[in-house]
Amino acid sequence: MILTVTPNPSLDRTYEVPSLDRGEVIRATGERMDPGGKGVNVSRAVAAAGQRTIAVLPLGGAPGALVADLLDAQGIEVAPVPIAGATRSNISVAEPDGTLTKINAPGPELTATEAELLLDTVRAQYRSGETHWITCCGSLPRGLAPSWYADLVARAHAAGARIALDTSGPALLAALRERPDVVKPNAEELAEAVGRPLATVGDAFKAAEELRELGARAVLASLGADGQLLVDDAGAWFATARVDGVRSNVGAGDSSLAGFLIAGGSGPKALASAVAHGAAAVQLPGSVMPGPADLDPAAVTVTSEIPTDRVLTEPVS
Repeated sequence: MILTVTPNPSLDRTYEVPSLDRGEVIRATGERMDPGGKGVNVSRAVAAAGQRTIAVLPLGGAPGALVADLLDAQGIEVAPVPIAGATRSNISVAEPDGTLTKINAPGPELTATEAELLLDTVRAQYRSGETHWITCCGSLPRGLAPSWYADLVARAHAAGARIALDTSGPALLAALRERPDVVKPNAEELAEAVGRPLATVGDAFKAAEELRELGARAVLASLGADGQLLVDDAGAWFATARVDGVRSNVGAGDSSLAGFLIAGGSGPKALASAVAHGAAAVQLPGSVMPGPADLDPAAVTVTSEIPTDRVLTEPVS
């Protein structure tokens, strides 16, 4: 079982449009409404793979109730933390060429009592010997200090749990001192963490090594269309996948993390699973999570020879 923690979940509406023309009336060609937030997406991907997951998240107002209903409809167990504020609603606009424009609301401000209740709920839902991973994902809502994830990682390790962390900025740097078992930055988050631009796969590899020096036991770095890096105590691997066409990249990184954890959370086989899940996700509409039938493992290539000189398709300045 994989337990996910999403401190700032959302109700996500995705509209597919022929083109995005500022100031014009645009008629959507398709629309979806999904429960959102990085940890929520990980739970959705785990459930799509036929495995058990429990989603811990603060929920409030009508949007929060709808998020719970949508998760329940997908067979995901929800451990809600009631809050006074309303869960945020986000909007994504997807164009045919794969361009995605997102409008993310700030979300509610949690009180100190609500923040502590969220930690207590994670502890209550954790089952030693049954919970394979606790996965902490996304930005922190207003009211939670950057050290909140660090506190959660410390408490989880004290209980014997393994922690996967997908966040950025001060929250990531603060949590590294508690040695999360795996962190999953994208290229922008990786560059922000080390404070310099990334132009090549080699730059990303060096940055991942620095995060390990700061405390991360393993780094799973997503480099977008260029593939993914995994660096841990056993070595380093680089993986890519053939993608026929990008429809939406919403939740692709979260699907990738789910694939990594489903496959054990370490080593090249888990990396291959991560890349297969991410590649499948970008070819689906909105934030639809791929199931086993959507995966194409044969399209994935994994190597221990890191192409350090390879220039990133989208360098990070």
